[in-house]
Amino acid sequence: MKKLLVALPLLICGLANAQEKPLDMKMDFEDYNPPSSLVVPEHRIKRAKFPFIDIHNHYGSMNTADLSERVKFMDELNMGVMVNLSGRGFRSSGDHLEKSFENIKKQYPNRFLLFTNIDFEDIDNPAWAGRMTKQLEEDVKRGAKGLKIYKSLGIRNKDKNGNWLAIDDPRIDPVWAKCGELGIPVLIHSADPKQFWDPIDNQNERWLELKLHPNRRYDSTFSSWETIIEQQHNVFKKHTKTKFINAHLGWYGSDLKKLGELMDQFPNMYTEIGAVIAELGRQPRAAKAFLTKYQNRVLFGKDSWVPDEYETYFRVLETEDEYFLYHKRYHAFWRMYGLGLSDEVLKKIYYKNAMSLIPSIDKTLFPK
Repeated sequence: MKKLLVALPLLICGLANAQEKPLDMKMDFEDYNPPSSLVVPEHRIKRAKFPFIDIHNHYGSMNTADLSERVKFMDELNMGVMVNLSGRGFRSSGDHLEKSFENIKKQYPNRFLLFTNIDFEDIDNPAWAGRMTKQLEEDVKRGAKGLKIYKSLGIRNKDKNGNWLAIDDPRIDPVWAKCGELGIPVLIHSADPKQFWDPIDNQNERWLELKLHPNRRYDSTFSSWETIIEQQHNVFKKHTKTKFINAHLGWYGSDLKKLGELMDQFPNMYTEIGAVIAELGRQPRAAKAFLTKYQNRVLFGKDSWVPDEYETYFRVLETEDEYFLYHKRYHAFWRMYGLGLSDEVLKKIYYKNAMSLIPSIDKTLFPK
């Protein structure tokens, strides 16, 4: 009885507090996002340490656009040159590529580069390869600096029989060979993150992204991730005289050991960091070692024009900051760490490697 009398006030106090601040244990995963209590140095970098070339961007319509506003933001970021990979613009009427070249020449001829594109729709036509290689020759004469291959090749493009068009289909061989002959790089995006093929369950690291964007899921009606990646590698292996830029770290950003093996196996393969900086930022020691070892073959890319998001890239590459947020939680619910790359490595990733692949880039925009 005595113990009960002692405990009773505590019980009453507890009930009172519970009434004042009811404990709500019901919360969805996507709502749980507490701020960090960690107090560490922060270096918010709005401007890159060195001028850089964004090798992977998509401007949209460039044939009539006023480019002055874009250049203003580029100058603030210290972006010397932007490469627009959507040069041909198949959905646009008229000669989109030619009009884009004219528009750039009138406004900022040394700040924007265009890659051309090819259409696989008529690949069953025996004349297709000849038509595409001729188009490449003409586009390069007009100023195209490379070829961009979209992920639709291997995922959505089909032949007349309804079969998936393989990346290593021999009918495309003349295109790859022509790029090598013309001395232009091929920036190729094949597949997507492997998790987009995996079951959407509590073992899928991209669960939140797939919940918010269910259209990104590839079910069993599509070719497997492994098949698409293998087809891409077959092309690298076969066309050794052509230089390929494997977009998005080839989707091996979470397995840098494997990516390094591929770099060793395919000396004609380069890569870029567009939309995968979060993979590097969560493994700073391994990522720094990888980028240092392959410093001559990694390029800077972003993949989308959102000026505020470049800060994450600069911070990961340049600082040694700890435990900071990525700009899209559904891409990365984990925190980032800075790699603290040396100036020599930074210069190569920011602009020197792109200039080696595209020698016609205006060298006066960049330090030696």
